[in-house]
Amino acid sequence: MKNLIAVAVLLDWAFLPYSAVANPYLTKPVEAAATSRVAACAVTGGFIHLYAALDNGLFDKYGIKVEFVSIRGSGVALAALAADEIQFLYCAADATIPGMAAGSDAKLIAAPLVGLPWVMLARKDIKRVEDLKGKSIAVTRAGDLTFRLARALLKKFNLTESEVKILTVGGTGQIEPFNAMQTGIAEASLVTPPLDVRGRRAGFNLVYRLNDLGLPAVYSSLHANAKTLRERPLLAQKWVAALAESLHFVEKNPDKGKAAVSKALKLNDADALQSAYDAYAKLLVNRRLTVPESTVAGVIEVAREQGTNIRRKAAEMIDNRFAEDLDKTGFLKEIWGAEISR
Repeated sequence: MKNLIAVAVLLDWAFLPYSAVANPYLTKPVEAAATSRVAACAVTGGFIHLYAALDNGLFDKYGIKVEFVSIRGSGVALAALAADEIQFLYCAADATIPGMAAGSDAKLIAAPLVGLPWVMLARKDIKRVEDLKGKSIAVTRAGDLTFRLARALLKKFNLTESEVKILTVGGTGQIEPFNAMQTGIAEASLVTPPLDVRGRRAGFNLVYRLNDLGLPAVYSSLHANAKTLRERPLLAQKWVAALAESLHFVEKNPDKGKAAVSKALKLNDADALQSAYDAYAKLLVNRRLTVPESTVAGVIEVAREQGTNIRRKAAEMIDNRFAEDLDKTGFLKEIWGAEISR
């Protein structure tokens, strides 16, 4: 039925300008705005596409009235999603997949970024990962994303946790581990752009890019709960369409993308904003938005190896019908043209 409606809309708009013809998801004149609450699980440059869509009225075009809240921490955010306190969650899937695999009510419906933007910063005397012997890496909490990444890093270089201490310092973001490194409590920490720029200015070495680990990784992603997908599938479709447009908007309007990150992070450092833009608007972008099942399965296996009680398979945690619909209607082709390859 949804596809038939899309075809009818395209026929009705056959002689209208491109923006109407190519986009069957736009709000209709008689269509009431659909309200929804979305939370971000952190404040990070990795959410550039969400910030830009909110700041530049992209959701308004699709008839979506968005209430945006910030819930620090993936576990708390997943709980709010399961309770339908929020209908959508924007978070790094690498952080949420273990909780989802353990049974949390959430599905991944779009993956704007795929890959790992994390890097390891360390004191000046540490130039290689092997130099960490007898020292420590600061992370927030046992079991969280930075903890799991630190473990994977040590395993890659055949280091044990008796040789390199993974030091939990609390908090819900990167600042607490970063500050622990700055104050000498730990010798290294894991950060993402734009915090890498601040670290290098402070004299720390960028020792390792964790994307080189070759780990399966899905970064910034849109999550929805079962109730929303069951009762409001059109809303979910419009959300995914708005995000798809935001990927194009941010790439073609870098100043507006950086301005959105600047506002969210309260950051006016041009070099730091450029670092965030290069990582999140270029390096990791997944224009098709489809969630790679094999990658999610790989993340689940890493979580299993680290002690997560796995109850759900990757296929049970993904709903790609909305992202796939963008391709079927010709929406993505019209936006990107020959550039849709990545």
